[in-house]
Amino acid sequence: MNITDKPSALATVIKERRAVKKGYTDKKVEEKTVRELLNDAIWAPTHGMRQPWRFIFIDKDQLPSFAKKVASTYEENMQQNREEYLNEPNAILVVTMEEPEAQKQWDENFGAVASLIQNFWLLAWEQKLGVVWKTNPHIYDPNVKEILDVANNEKIVGFIHLGYFDEQPITKDRITVDEKFSTYKG
Repeated sequence: MNITDKPSALATVIKERRAVKKGYTDKKVEEKTVRELLNDAIWAPTHGMRQPWRFIFIDKDQLPSFAKKVASTYEENMQQNREEYLNEPNAILVVTMEEPEAQKQWDENFGAVASLIQNFWLLAWEQKLGVVWKTNPHIYDPNVKEILDVANNEKIVGFIHLGYFDEQPITKDRITVDEKFSTYKG
């Protein structure tokens, strides 16, 4: 792209997208909306067409009991904090991936799922649906896997916190590409 050209709509969405961690409105995140976004997001690159992802949706009505169960996996002095934290969003989308034994396939599966999450995030942003990808300690807890009926050969990649928002989070600068780029000169 020439520097004088106007950025594409996609480039604009990529640059404007933010993590929305707090300040959610009371507007309900509908399962139908999440499914529609996922139907487009699943077009992420996936090596060997493995499509290693799976999704578990927890809506606002189920969050209190879900948050209590997940919080109970923490030490007693942390449980109230974790329960409140898990009740902040209007919904949570848990994303899992198949965990193959071969490291190469594991890496490819994780890359595919990460790409899918980014697609979902950008699509949600267009609808003013706030997203943040959370990787708190509970995603590694076997008890949480059991709560969610996640199989032994699956990994919880993240809890995607969802909620509509009125106030857009501030923009944070990025390190320039020039500082992170080199050319191989063999």
